[in-house]
Amino acid sequence: MSRRRYVARGVPGGYRIWDNRGRRWWGDHYELCPDDLLGELNGKGDHEKITALLKRYRAQKR
Repeated sequence: MSRRRYVARGVPGGYRIWDNRGRRWWGDHYELCPDDLLGELNGKGDHEKITALLKRYRAQKR
């Protein structure tokens, strides 16, 4: 059984993305984790789709 590369983990004040392969936090800190991002992280975990979702949510913050 292989572990997922990226998973959403709860941290104080919200969620962060944990990279199991790199063993480090990846991306920004989110107060609320969007449902589609959370579903992709804890589901199939497609790197390109996760990156596109992160870019979209980062742009909305500005």
